[in-house]
Amino acid sequence: MRRFRAERGAVAVEFALVVPVLLMMVFAIVEFGIIYNSQLQVTAAVREGAREAALGASAAEVRSTVVAAASGLTPDLTAANVRVTPATCSTGADVTVSVVDYRAGSITGLFSDGVEVGATVVMRCGA
Repeated sequence: MRRFRAERGAVAVEFALVVPVLLMMVFAIVEFGIIYNSQLQVTAAVREGAREAALGASAAEVRSTVVAAASGLTPDLTAANVRVTPATCSTGADVTVSVVDYRAGSITGLFSDGVEVGATVVMRCGA
């Protein structure tokens, strides 16, 4: 196939226009996946903590359970991010375990301060 002289650089120009858009889309997909994974880890950790609280664990034990269950997060989840209400659980009452003020890290820099991720689980005590 023979090309015309006017079309010689057209492919390079089209490539230069399309590649930045494709790279931005790929990085956005990766960033979304990391934030979604952080949300799933926080939710699972809070569920573990609520189960411990429902079985009669102290608030300190619940906090350490949540932090241990979310060990794969970056930056690390701390006990200060975990709220347990009420501190002691009586049979038949509800206990609420939450993760608050946690910001998932950003690898691309699109979200310089991170994205706030949290979860709340309520379980009946004595279950």
